[in-house]
Amino acid sequence: MDHTESAANTPDSAEAGQTTPRRQVPKRIAGVIINSLKGGVVPRIGLPYITVGRRREIEAILHDVDIIEGGGAAFRFIEGRYGSGKSFLLQAVRTHVMDRGFVVVDADLSPERRLQGTKGQGLATYRELMRNMSTKTRPEGGALPLILDRWIATVQTDTATALAGATGAMPGPDDPEFAARVDQTIAETIASMQDMVHGFDFARLLTMYYHASQQGDDETVGRVLKWFRGEYATKTEARGELGVGVIIGDDNWYDYLKLFADFLVKAGYHGLIVMIDELVNIYKIPNAISRQNNYEKMLTMYNDTMQGKAHHLGIIMCGTPQCVEDRHRGIYSYEALRSRLADGRFSKEGSRDLLAPVIHLDPLGPEEMLVLSGKLADIHARLYGYEPVLGDDDLAMFIRVEYERVGADSHITPREVIRDFIELLDILYQHPDKKPADLLASDEFSYAQGDPSDGMSPQAGGQYAQFTI
Repeated sequence: MDHTESAANTPDSAEAGQTTPRRQVPKRIAGVIINSLKGGVVPRIGLPYITVGRRREIEAILHDVDIIEGGGAAFRFIEGRYGSGKSFLLQAVRTHVMDRGFVVVDADLSPERRLQGTKGQGLATYRELMRNMSTKTRPEGGALPLILDRWIATVQTDTATALAGATGAMPGPDDPEFAARVDQTIAETIASMQDMVHGFDFARLLTMYYHASQQGDDETVGRVLKWFRGEYATKTEARGELGVGVIIGDDNWYDYLKLFADFLVKAGYHGLIVMIDELVNIYKIPNAISRQNNYEKMLTMYNDTMQGKAHHLGIIMCGTPQCVEDRHRGIYSYEALRSRLADGRFSKEGSRDLLAPVIHLDPLGPEEMLVLSGKLADIHARLYGYEPVLGDDDLAMFIRVEYERVGADSHITPREVIRDFIELLDILYQHPDKKPADLLASDEFSYAQGDPSDGMSPQAGGQYAQFTI
């Protein structure tokens, strides 16, 4: 993530009247940003152009990233209401850690994807994580073959360089000594993995992938990739095609994430970051035993990372306050997790402990949303090729109207504000004869105005009545 841009466009600088030139957004990225936000989802690219706020939360997570890079592990929960910015924060961190040389896998849980299940739901989550494996050069996912090929190329280059230093001549690809040395180097690289759970088979398949790729055996290469992705349904099928009597399944998929984290460091990356969103789908499981089994799997992952049993591995999970804190169905219904995760006596809104296992997302304020609205107005104009029509007073009026809704202090979310704002921009673009002030003051928008008697309307001098840019 671009910290320079994010810092330059903070609410403080906006309120101080400072002007900072905004970076020109490529049209392709502008389209992704506007269409994603209009649809209520977080764009996978272009986040540095629209990042505002969340500095302290991002810094807390990046502190974990430093620990992971040094060989440790970390586990964080991000808790926030629907539309509060959980997924946005997750994607912002995703972009940053890929730039730092980490591999990221991410998945949204669903009724078919859980942490644990008797009908392949855990394996389905693993498959989704593998499908979305991303690096800086392959941010859209599907990076597993690229990572394996990069690993092979790195080993070959290092081996050739070492031989050239010893003999004074660069070896050719058909040099038998070169091939033997590469085999030896690969064996030494993955030898330590064999002491890990399921490490022997994992290392064996890495060796198989290398030899198949060197021999041009695309069929075997495809089968090994299929195995790594968890796509073998039975052990018999895997044994018949690869000679391996173990497959990735519901019970052991997390062990393979730990193996991948170890391997990725050997392949030249800094570690593996696992991001799992929509924990509410565990909360919604009707069967109490199934829910508890998922929470038990979560506890295993949490204990592994916090007790030093995992290395170069970071796990971030996101959910709503209800799915985390509900003591009947939520994560806190599992006492072993509640006792580890619950806040102490001193953390509260406005003074959160961001180094605790659970990061509570407080709502973005109107000042931060004002800065974001200004950025979105510029991006929208860039996308559709017109000069921005909203001035500072128009932006301030929009934010004031949004935040003067009855109950806005506790219920309004960035998602709602953003979707309203993009709708406003779309209407103004399609109907250039309309004025922003007329739309905001129209009867159609009047539902957002507070009752003058409740002290929230502009005329009543509510807390946002004097809000200006």
